[in-house]
Amino acid sequence: MQPESSVHILWDASHIWGLMAWRALRALGVPSRLVKAKEIAEGALSGKPGHDGRARLLLVPGGSAGRKARLLGRAGREAVRDFVHKGGAYLGFCGGAGLALSHAREEQGLGLCPWTRAPYAQRFQHLVSGHVLAHAPDAPGNAPAGLAATISLPVWWPGRFAPQEDRAEVSILATGMAPDADLWLADLPLAGVSPRMLETWRVCYGVDLSPGFLAGQPLVVSGAFGQGRYLLSYSHLETPESPAANAWLARILRGFGIAVPVAVTVPAWRLDADAGALQGTPPRAGDPAASLRRARTRLRSLLTLGAEQRLFFRRAPWLWGWRSGLPGMALNNLAAAFAELEALTCADAPGDARKADRARLDSFWQAVGPRLEALLPIFAEGAESWLMASRLSEMLAPTLPDAVDNKGLAHQRIALFGHPMQGGGIAEELLQMAEEGIYLAQAMAAPTQD
Repeated sequence: MQPESSVHILWDASHIWGLMAWRALRALGVPSRLVKAKEIAEGALSGKPGHDGRARLLLVPGGSAGRKARLLGRAGREAVRDFVHKGGAYLGFCGGAGLALSHAREEQGLGLCPWTRAPYAQRFQHLVSGHVLAHAPDAPGNAPAGLAATISLPVWWPGRFAPQEDRAEVSILATGMAPDADLWLADLPLAGVSPRMLETWRVCYGVDLSPGFLAGQPLVVSGAFGQGRYLLSYSHLETPESPAANAWLARILRGFGIAVPVAVTVPAWRLDADAGALQGTPPRAGDPAASLRRARTRLRSLLTLGAEQRLFFRRAPWLWGWRSGLPGMALNNLAAAFAELEALTCADAPGDARKADRARLDSFWQAVGPRLEALLPIFAEGAESWLMASRLSEMLAPTLPDAVDNKGLAHQRIALFGHPMQGGGIAEELLQMAEEGIYLAQAMAAPTQD
């Protein structure tokens, strides 16, 4: 049984952001449980029979807010609203922040916060990633204790709040000021572009890439909903190796009544590391770890190939960047999920809960392992061919724009990766397998350490 002070993390449609949030809580020594939207609809937050303990905090990671809302359904959305209204806490990062806002149609979100989401003046402005300098007022319950009013906060393709002037009950805890040294716009590092050059581009070519649109924008807000509270952040405070953000996350959790026994910076997340070596346990005979290691190796090879062809690049130890229009996030999601699942399968399983999860994972693998083994080579070979064809098309476009069949490229992309905005294809089927395995085996996860 989990204690009442436990943290529940919405697992659906969270992908790499769900793993990052879960990993950060483990680094801080905070027990948590991955829950599905269906469980929430059935009463998981309130501790109804069949569910372990009443949650104190629901953490909703990044990912598609719209998809999370659809998966929660009316019953799930009402369950979250009722949970917060009766005294529960809600913490939303990026997509999880967007989910909690008010929307034109109630089925699109939760309406915990009266603010709405603001569109960007130009679509490419959404493509910012890295750290921004932010003003976090040094007031009780606001800025982290011991931190300066100006702190560096990570953003990964964030949305924006649309403040409502007549809704003063929303408190702004952090406001964007300026780019920090590692801020990128799509695959362009802004630190290497002078303000003078940005102005030249605006005047001569009609494109404004200046990140000035971040200045004055709320990044972190909070408020009350009934007897409960919410905190919404378009900054990913759970980002590995982001000390100011991680310290603030620990303070926020304590403010919600969650004990944080280990006050540390979330350590590096190195997706290239060998899970078996990290855990010190070689795969057992018949264990899925050997197949998962092959899967992870093939996925990493795709990312390496993309980097060699200048389609992808290492953005952080846990993240590959990509050129606009490429399915970089789909491959990031797959690489992270299979690395985590491999780590779980290599973990020792002392204790009844871990042994039970080991049994569930083994049973699950018996059902899906053959399908994964058959599907992965098809995906890997198809994706390799598609990436090279995309590179060839780009190379020939200035002189031979029709040399590569663009319709063929688009058709193959749909088959492999699905729609650019909605996902799908073979990649989504593989991702669903890995994420279901992680969910079933979550009790086997070890604390995150340096």
